[in-house]
Amino acid sequence: MKRYPHLSGNKNKDREIKKPHLEARPPSENFKKMRKIVFDIETKNTFQQAGSNNPADLDISVVCIYDYETDRYNSYLEKDFKNLWPIIEKADMLIGYNSEHFDTPLLNKYYPGDLTKIKSLDIMKEIKNSLGRRMKLDTISEATLGKKKIGHGLEAITWWKNGEVDKIIKYCLEDVKITKEVYEYALKNNSLKYKDGNELKDIKLDTSLWEKEETSSITHTLPF
Repeated sequence: MKRYPHLSGNKNKDREIKKPHLEARPPSENFKKMRKIVFDIETKNTFQQAGSNNPADLDISVVCIYDYETDRYNSYLEKDFKNLWPIIEKADMLIGYNSEHFDTPLLNKYYPGDLTKIKSLDIMKEIKNSLGRRMKLDTISEATLGKKKIGHGLEAITWWKNGEVDKIIKYCLEDVKITKEVYEYALKNNSLKYKDGNELKDIKLDTSLWEKEETSSITHTLPF
């Protein structure tokens, strides 16, 4: 309400400008809490054995995930994929490492919907966009988190052939855990680390839009 000095007897009071009360705005709908899924895949065979460089020509042995909504890690063999699909379908974002090139096209071969319609974040791609080259997860994890992976993909293929499924699941779950911790470190610090010789260097990352929900991010095309 405006004040008019000539209608008031208290000039000092009339000169006071009352600032309007500003209520805190609710957070943008685009930045509401998202259901994020961190995932990783192990395969039964190599590109050489498949006779192709296309990830979709490989066969999955296990898919492991971390679900931020439930705060749980889970593993899925092919026979269990029917239990994985409803979780994937309801995800706001899929988080992986080299997932755009490898995990997503491979899993999409099995998925009855279309994973490319779901918002995704490939941490390796983000690193390449900043640094100009790709970096192995093990390299980033060791420099950033001070821990190394407990195995590698070729070992997982050997374990599959030997029927040692428990070893594959343990290894895959550990990769999911490392990917999750790398993601959270980057989100908090807007950077990751790597070693160049004996020198520890930073990889600057713009994470400001990582958790911005896209209006068209969810497929919801499946009857779950």
